[in-house]
Amino acid sequence: MRLDPFYLIVDSAEWIERLVPLGVKLVQLRIKDKPDSVLRQEIRRSKAVCLAYSCQLIVNDYWKLAIDEGCDFIHLGQEDLGDADLGAIRRSALKLGISTHDIAELDTALAATPDYVALGPVWPTILKEMKWQPQGVDRVGDWKQRICTLPLVAIGGISAERAPLVLEKGATSAAVVTDIVLHENPEARTRQWLAATEPWRRGPAEKL
Repeated sequence: MRLDPFYLIVDSAEWIERLVPLGVKLVQLRIKDKPDSVLRQEIRRSKAVCLAYSCQLIVNDYWKLAIDEGCDFIHLGQEDLGDADLGAIRRSALKLGISTHDIAELDTALAATPDYVALGPVWPTILKEMKWQPQGVDRVGDWKQRICTLPLVAIGGISAERAPLVLEKGATSAAVVTDIVLHENPEARTRQWLAATEPWRRGPAEKL
């Protein structure tokens, strides 16, 4: 499985409608604390845009809704993984990404046979409070050695300028939230990300 090297994470379908047409090929819809009715509509809007622009949509957390709405990719944190029905996820053919922050979490993730593993935070992040210290780019290389051919997503404090550093260490994708959505010109910053990650996009295309 091949993931695009630029992994955008946003909290609304509006962001997806705004940025995916610029050339984004991998996006996660990450919404917290909304009613199911709102989440369902956000997923439907996001899915329609991603389908139109050949962009892979990953739904964060809400695996039941992802199944109901015919999505094909879900991302779970460690807490969500404990409550998830992995059998139902696999029967629905949902691909699965899992967050990890230390060796114990990596072991837990690998036991669930994910389709990719995420590691973070690589650098300090303002997205949310973390009990883990920044991992650093060398840990990215270590994680890649541990998971071998499994795709690796690096996340946390990554900017367009830093993205090549984690990709050079073996990350398949560099994930980004605040460097784009808090930028004064998110569209221009998205184009900078696309340019920065282009050298890692030139390999042979593989079906997700």
